[in-house]
Amino acid sequence: MVLASVKAAEGVGWPDALPLLPHPAELIIGLIAFAILYWIYATKVVPKMEAMYEERSAAIEGGMQQAEEAQAEARAALEKYNAQLAGARTEANEIRETAREQGASIVAEMRGQAQAEAARITESAKRQVDAERQQAVVSLRQEVGTLSTDLASKIVGESLKDEVRQNGIVDRFLAELEAGDVTPEKVTPAGQDA
Repeated sequence: MVLASVKAAEGVGWPDALPLLPHPAELIIGLIAFAILYWIYATKVVPKMEAMYEERSAAIEGGMQQAEEAQAEARAALEKYNAQLAGARTEANEIRETAREQGASIVAEMRGQAQAEAARITESAKRQVDAERQQAVVSLRQEVGTLSTDLASKIVGESLKDEVRQNGIVDRFLAELEAGDVTPEKVTPAGQDA
């Protein structure tokens, strides 16, 4: 209707009064160009873009899957590391305890050896003291016997140098002294009354 009124107003050709309406030839050429472009896009561009989109989504999904696998591997490696670390700590504690026990046993062994050595030295010293004491007793007996026989000889006025007799008297006196049969008596000098 609008076209009919435009044709009636001008007569021949495309009316200049409606500049917004395209010319029918332009409209046909535009539709053909659009159809060609649509066909090129639909057959060439869109399939390539779809293929790129699928590759990209596959790469993203593969990357996500690889990331998940890497994360799972990292978790497994962390668990393995923690297990090894716990094992190493346990082994270190066992080694420390073993060393502590060995140290204690070495100290106990050394203490036992030192006590045995001290007991041996003490026993040796005791035997030596006993031997020296016995030697001193024998020496003192001889000296006491000699002195007492010399003194008795002077008091009695006769010689008591017979050694067999002297040894018998001294031994008998010392035996009585050790047994406690001899009681000391107080001797007062001559001329004094008790």
